[in-house]
Amino acid sequence: MTRTFTGGMAATVLPADYQRIMSVLESDAAREGMRCQQLAAALGLQAVPAKVEGLRSKAKRLVERGWALQTRPGVFIQLGAPAD
Repeated sequence: MTRTFTGGMAATVLPADYQRIMSVLESDAAREGMRCQQLAAALGLQAVPAKVEGLRSKAKRLVERGWALQTRPGVFIQLGAPAD
């Protein structure tokens, strides 16, 4: 399913790394939100500080650009998902 977000654009306009993050945030596993360590595991990455911080930076960019929400410090969900 292709979801539309900011300005009616599909997530396919995003770079590949951001599309992968969005696909995880759209999954049932992320319904309650995901921490970056969980995102790393879901993406098949090691949960080492360098990888986790890189994901955190990208997730925050998705929030700034209207593609995702940060419900609590360090917890991210897809835009349009119910917040706590």
